[in-house]
Order: sequence, then C-alpha cells, then structure tokens
Amino acid sequence: MAKVAYYPGCALEGSGGPYDRSTRHLVKALGLEMENLRDYNCCGAMEVKNVHPMLQTYLSARNLAIASEQMGLDTVMAPCNGCYHNLKKAEFETATSQQVMDTVQDLARKADDPVYTGDVRTLHLLEWLMEELGPDGIKQRMTRSLNGIRIANYYGCMYTRPRQIFPEKDQGPGSESSYQPHFMDDLLAAAGAVNVEYPLKTACCGGAHTLSDSDTSTQLVLNLLQSAEDSGAEVIATECPTCHSGLEMHQVRAETEFGIRTGVKVLYFTQLLGLALGLSPRKLGIHENVSDSIGLLKEKGVI
Repeated sequence: MAKVAYYPGCALEGSGGPYDRSTRHLVKALGLEMENLRDYNCCGAMEVKNVHPMLQTYLSARNLAIASEQMGLDTVMAPCNGCYHNLKKAEFETATSQQVMDTVQDLARKADDPVYTGDVRTLHLLEWLMEELGPDGIKQRMTRSLNGIRIANYYGCMYTRPRQIFPEKDQGPGSESSYQPHFMDDLLAAAGAVNVEYPLKTACCGGAHTLSDSDTSTQLVLNLLQSAEDSGAEVIATECPTCHSGLEMHQVRAETEFGIRTGVKVLYFTQLLGLALGLSPRKLGIHENVSDSIGLLKEKGVI
C-alpha cells in the first residue's frame, strides 16, 4: 500500500476537528500510511479566486509541489471537499494550459517555493479508501456492525463538480460517478449500514452563503434534512467539514429562528466507519458534534 501526503487544510484544523481526528484514527486502524504535508498553505478556499483566479491555482499547486519535491510522494489525500476541489482544479489547469503552468512555475521561483511539474495526483479520502481497501477490505477489518442504521449519504456539490476537473470519474464499473456518487454508500454498506435512496446527495448546502445570506443557507439545509427524513434516514453521513458544519448549525437555526424541527443526526462517514472498526466514540470525536447522536447509536446497538 502506497503512502500518501495528508492535506488537512484549514477547516480540519478548526471547526472540522472531529473529522481530522476520526480520519487519523481510522487510517491507523485500517493499517494505511499517510504523512502530514509539510509547510502547507491554504488551498485558496472559495474567496481567493475573487482576488485573482491564478492566485488560487498557485496556492494549490504549491501544496502539490511540496508533496513531490520535498517529500517524494506522488499522491496528496484531502478529506475536505473544498480542498480536494481546488487541488484537482490546479491539476487540471496546469495540465491543460502551458500558460498557466508557466505562470505557476514563475511565481514559485520568485517566491523560492518548490516548483510544480505536474506529476502529482489528488485523491479524496473516500477515493483513497476505495482504491486501497474497497468494501471487502472494510468488511474484513470490522469488529462491530453498524446494525442496519439507515443512512442518507451526502456528498455535497464540490466533490463532483465541475465535471471536467475529475477525468477519472465516470469511467465505468469501479469508478466513481459524478452524477450518482456511490463510494460512501459502498463503504458504509460494507460496515453494516442500510443506505436509503437520497435524491439530494449532491445538492448544495449553501456553505458559501452562510455569512452573507443565512436564511438562504438555512433553507437549503432544511431541504437536505427534510428530504433525508422523508427517505427514512436516521443519519446523514458527511464527507466535508463545511457541509457538516452547515448541516449541524442550520439545523439548530431552523428550529430557533423558524420553529422547524428535524431529528435526523449528522455524523462524518469516518466516525461511522471508525465505530465499525471498534474505535470508541470519544476517540472519534462524536461527543464534539453539535448533533447529539449518542442516544440513537446506543439504541441501535452500535456503541
């Protein structure tokens, strides 16, 4: 199994702390190997492109260059959808435009940074787990079942869009789909969950508008929560710190501001897989979630 450079990005060092910790414990329990990306910088998030699109590309290319030039690794693994999206975008733009590659390399030389040469790939954590282990590998390592807990798997909008920056998707059997993503469904089903039919799995949670237009974000999250409940889900599984925070915070806001209560619980998919591997809820940061799922997990016999 090949070692990857782990890029937690900014969110997993802040509000996404439980995602970071559950990822680290899960990876260790699965016997996979990753090394923190050294001296990494922000990927540019959603804001930097408003200053200049090339700056966002350069910031992400710098992270890719550190992996290859300073660590000797050809793969960067990012659990955050926003980070994953921006790193993939930098891969695509430098691979398809010599002008972009020349500009990125010129900026790196002027800043005395590692120079990106285009020989690094980015994987989302979901893709890495599927590539290294797949559902069978998860099943072999389980010590406890998720006991048929009904889950709506929420992928968010940046995991699959825009389509052109993910050329490895939609390549037939075994590949991820940009229209009906299924990697999270496959892994959690292997761990004993029951995946419900969830029509909004790639709908936007309104994360980019949460400060400027909170009411719109709350309504978008309500759509996700109510659709999950209508689908019979007890839990929404997430794979992005921004989506996860939005779902939890706007679930509370929908109740306090608009009097609309929803009961579906929100958990990172890493926390659910970690439970199936016998890791403790505290080690996985489940007690740090805003959404209190402990009662449900006990009722289902998962903990």
